[in-house]
Amino acid sequence: MTLKTSEERALLSAGAVRSCADALFTRARNGKLDDWSINLDALPACADEVTAVIRKRYPTLDVPFHARWRHFVFEKRDLWHELASNAAWSDQHARARAEFDLAITSVLLDAGTGASWRYRDALTDIEASHSEGLALASLRLFEWGGFSAGPADPLRADAEALARFGANALADAFQVTERNPLSGLEGRARLLNRLGQTVDAHPHLFAMDDAPRPGGLYDLIRGRTVTGTVQASAILDAVLTGLGSIWENRHVLNHVPLGDCWPVPDFGFVPLHKLSQWLAYSLIEPLQRAGLRVVHIDGLTGLAEYRNGGLFIDAGVLIPRDPDILTRAHNVSDPLVVTWRSLTVALLDRIAPLVRERLGVAAAQFPLARVLEGGTWAAGREIARKKRPDSGGPPLTIHSDGTVF
Repeated sequence: MTLKTSEERALLSAGAVRSCADALFTRARNGKLDDWSINLDALPACADEVTAVIRKRYPTLDVPFHARWRHFVFEKRDLWHELASNAAWSDQHARARAEFDLAITSVLLDAGTGASWRYRDALTDIEASHSEGLALASLRLFEWGGFSAGPADPLRADAEALARFGANALADAFQVTERNPLSGLEGRARLLNRLGQTVDAHPHLFAMDDAPRPGGLYDLIRGRTVTGTVQASAILDAVLTGLGSIWENRHVLNHVPLGDCWPVPDFGFVPLHKLSQWLAYSLIEPLQRAGLRVVHIDGLTGLAEYRNGGLFIDAGVLIPRDPDILTRAHNVSDPLVVTWRSLTVALLDRIAPLVRERLGVAAAQFPLARVLEGGTWAAGREIARKKRPDSGGPPLTIHSDGTVF
């Protein structure tokens, strides 16, 4: 796929993620990818597994959207709801800004942890790892005013506080020690710093009615609505436009930062935007709570991350041409990793209708966001624990800098 000089901004969209994924899927089906082949005969059995997981986790099929808010719930106790219920916000817009602040900071901290990291919550005695542990740690950090510039108003994230937030402070908040290491600690802290710097440098995007803060993105999106309706793709557009410069050591094309977008030889740039789309999904509910209607949620894609991608490898749908790649560690920029992630997006689109058919639900009532949550992400974790009980990690080992997975 050749890239025209006018297309660099077109790479910053869910449509580009899906289009490139479909193109790579076609190549894989035709045996023209160097690293991966596809066995679609294994997809129905994989759909059976995902369906069984959904029915076990949500017997009434009342599946929420895949979003960061799910990771604040432990044993049916919603810690964010408890915290928000006691907050004294002036109106629904103030709450929405705070929820944007929390979602943005928490999602940006939600990259792979490594196998041994754990977080124990002093208030509830809950111990959690992986995404749930990161969510809990980031929630407490937010609650304690770790990202606020003013101690009298802790439930916010300010550009000033984010720009100066250091790795040592993050290590303390996330209980990182030699015995409890967290992958990509320095990278996570730098990402928060760059978030603060970006927000401060663009007050027209982030400071509608307040000092510069990530939550100002809520006002930007609300100001662009027509009759109170927001396209899900418009949420991602705002995220990619507003936060595009926060990513460190990423490709830039014609002065446009491309973020989670990587070159593949003989193909071109492959956009994935995993964390940005994860964030877009997570901003839907704050917008809805503020009275806005979010539509066309399937305009976003599945997430190119290691639980969904691991599911397809472990289920025998994605087959490495060289089995030895499963024994080596790889960088996120390696073409085999980029194509694996992109093929994951394509396969999520293809497994979703099979899952809906088995559940007896329509796409309008069960969009991809519910398939992911119910769903493929949880099934990927379950099969990983069965195949690799010591670690529960993905079948493909990736060097993490704390800013991709």
